[in-house]
Amino acid sequence: MTTIKEIAQKSGYSPATVSRLLNNDPNLSITADTKNKILEIANKLGYWKDHQEKEIKPTIALLYRTNHKEQLQDEYFTSLKQALVETVKQKSMKMKTFYNVKDLIENASLFQGFIGVGAAPIENAELLELHKVLPNGVFVDTNPAPELFDSIRPNLSLTVKNAIDLFIKNDCKTIGFIGGVGPKHDHIQENDPRAVAFAEYMKVRNKDTNYMFVSGPFSVENGYELGKEVVKECEDNLPDAFLIASDTLSVGVLQAFNEENVNVPKDTAILSINNSNVVKYVSPPLSSYNINQQEMIDLALTMLTNLIIQPDRAHIDVNMNTDLVVRKSFVPKGE
Repeated sequence: MTTIKEIAQKSGYSPATVSRLLNNDPNLSITADTKNKILEIANKLGYWKDHQEKEIKPTIALLYRTNHKEQLQDEYFTSLKQALVETVKQKSMKMKTFYNVKDLIENASLFQGFIGVGAAPIENAELLELHKVLPNGVFVDTNPAPELFDSIRPNLSLTVKNAIDLFIKNDCKTIGFIGGVGPKHDHIQENDPRAVAFAEYMKVRNKDTNYMFVSGPFSVENGYELGKEVVKECEDNLPDAFLIASDTLSVGVLQAFNEENVNVPKDTAILSINNSNVVKYVSPPLSSYNINQQEMIDLALTMLTNLIIQPDRAHIDVNMNTDLVVRKSFVPKGE
């Protein structure tokens, strides 16, 4: 069994310092380099295998990336950030926020790991450089480099399948989809997983995909334009129901539908994804799949601390299920 004395001898620090660090003494004042070296030696000697009951409290960074172009989308990531800040505070951990990768790279030696929140693009070269200096990282909701870092994300593919099954169960014969394009990574346009899952699963359920409207960003303005396009293309033949890829788009779609005298849910029902605060106040209030942000943050921190004490383990990408919050835009039978 690895002892405190062995770690002290290998690291060059006193047994008292090592013991206080590994036992999370809140009054211990040491540099980040000292902390990193002691934890590195403890890892190499297999200390955590013999002391699995111990919980470490690393000093971490938050890499927070938003584009500040869409208020409702930013609200989602702001809420994730706030949940992380509060949870870190409750756990008596230390965290510093960075808004771009270069700054985090320059200060990487101060931290044992990082949490990534936000959807603004990151160049692949930056991610590779970040991994060199700070390999322990967990991205929440997105993962631009699953081969380099861990991630926890909502299971959007399963959410889409659940929505289609629910519509069919409620006698919806025709089902539409409204979505935006996926993110760009290293200048390559990716397909949004919600649109991909919709097209694939509709075929599995022997349903046509004639009512898919996918273009532009995940913004209220684009949702409005897509809503107008839907009315123009469908005229009096709207599908029985629409799944809309995000609440930001849904708010714009509802605005367009209201202007065109499309009654929701009488003329067409709507299911949305995210369950942001605003969906309770639009007309009609939106039935939306809830993404439990607190659970994602809790799991992200667990994954990060696990990665810090087991730096050689394989990276993992975890999908977390969503749950439907029913409101007036679509009320399933029996609700």
